[in-house]
Amino acid sequence: MTDVSYTRLPLWPRAHPVSGASATLKRHNEDFIVTELPLQLPSGEGEHLWLDVEKSGANTAFVAQQLAAAAGVDERDVGYAGLKDRYAVTRQWFSIYLPYGKGKAETPDLTLLQHPEFKVLFQSRHVKKLRPGDLRGNAFRLVLRDVAGDRDVLEANLRAVAAQGVPNYFGAQRFGFDGGNVEQGRAMLAREIRVRNPKKKGIYLSAVRSFVFNEVLAQRIQQGLWGQTLPGDVMDEAGQPTGPLWGRGRVATSEQAQALEMAVAARHASLCDGMEHAGLEQERRALVARPADMAWNWPQPDELVLSFSLPAGNYATSVLDEILRTTEPERHAEAEPAPAE
Repeated sequence: MTDVSYTRLPLWPRAHPVSGASATLKRHNEDFIVTELPLQLPSGEGEHLWLDVEKSGANTAFVAQQLAAAAGVDERDVGYAGLKDRYAVTRQWFSIYLPYGKGKAETPDLTLLQHPEFKVLFQSRHVKKLRPGDLRGNAFRLVLRDVAGDRDVLEANLRAVAAQGVPNYFGAQRFGFDGGNVEQGRAMLAREIRVRNPKKKGIYLSAVRSFVFNEVLAQRIQQGLWGQTLPGDVMDEAGQPTGPLWGRGRVATSEQAQALEMAVAARHASLCDGMEHAGLEQERRALVARPADMAWNWPQPDELVLSFSLPAGNYATSVLDEILRTTEPERHAEAEPAPAE
C-alpha cells in the first residue's frame, strides 16, 4: 500500500484546457442566485406545512431554527432537502411537522414572518416531511465580476462545457476547511480518534467516500480517458459511465474499468477498508455532470453572467472550475456547510 497523506487535498486535473482567465465570485449575495428544483409540490393537505423560502446572508440551518421557533416546534420537526450557501440569494423549500389539533387553533401564517435575512414566499400543507436529497436539482444564475483573460479562450471553454459537461467532482465544500474532513475521517476509521457526534461522523464518512470517488475520476482524466466509456463500465440511467461510492460488497465494474478502480482503492486501502467496516454499501455516481439550459452573456467587458441547472448532488463549482479561476471576498473564508447540491 502506498503511503498517502490526507492533510491537503490534491489538485485534481481538469477535463478542458485551462483558460488562464480569472474573476471575482460572490462580491454581492445577488451575484450567486440558487433556486431549488423540488421533486414535487405540496398537495394542500397533510400534517406537514411546506414553506417556499427565499434567504440572503443566512445559512439553511439558521433559517430552520428560526422557522421552528416561529411555529413553536422542536428543530427536529423542520425538514429541508439540501443545504444552500450563506453568501447568496437562494430559494428552497422547508417543511414543518404541524399535525391538525396539536394545540393549534389554526395553521400559522408564516408568510407574515418578518426577518432581515429571509422571507416565506408561500406555504401549503403536504403529506410528508422534506428529507435530505428530496430535490431534482438546482438552477443557478451567477454574476462573475472583474473578468480578466482571453475572451476567445473563455468562450471556447464555455461552449465545450455546454456541449460535453464537466467532471462530476465533489466540491471543496464536501471536504471542509483545507480538506480537513478527509484527515479527520481517516483518523476516525483508523480508530486514532473517537467521534461520538453522529452528525460529525456522517460528515467525515461522506468526505472520505467523496475523496475516493474524486481520485477515481482524476485517474481517468490523467490517463486521457475523459469522455470515454471503458470496457466493464457501469452506466447510469442516462447512459453515462459511473464511479464508485465505496462500501461493502463487490465492485460493480469489470475488465478495464474495474482494474482502474481497484488500483485507486489499493492506493487508499486504509480509507476503503475503513468504509467497508463502517457499514457503507457500494453505490455509484455519474462521472460526468451535464449543466442543462446553459446560457451566458456579457453585460460589461469584464462581467460575465452565467446560468444553468444541475441535478441534485452536482456542484456549480465543478462547472466554474472548468471555465476560469474564481476568488471570493475575505468574508467567505469561514467554513460553511453549504454545498449547492
